[in-house]
Amino acid sequence: MPAVPAVWKHDLTKEFTTPERCSILETYAVDEESMSIARARVEPGITTAWHIVEHTIERYLIIEGRGRVEVGDLRSAEVGPGDIVHIPAGTRQRITNIGEGDLIFYCICTPRFQQQNYRSLE
Repeated sequence: MPAVPAVWKHDLTKEFTTPERCSILETYAVDEESMSIARARVEPGITTAWHIVEHTIERYLIIEGRGRVEVGDLRSAEVGPGDIVHIPAGTRQRITNIGEGDLIFYCICTPRFQQQNYRSLE
């Protein structure tokens, strides 16, 4: 993290689609190892792939749309703007967009998301 104040700007042209069936925009993934933030977008009717992220705690901060999240052994839960989903490291997860528009949420990871920690369960 820089030792001086800074501002990171959204650049939607850098959004990419994953095999998990969602689109990701790495919003804050600088040299800092302690955390990262990514914007996720799931289109209407889509369910992301079952997966886990080892060694990484995730938090989903729902910004827009409606979803149904499945995490570990919890009952599925509907989520909407302002809701936060806590996902312990190594816990299976997926989310379904149950709304009519895009489901948009931020994934806040500690420590920083590392692709080698992602495991598909499908």
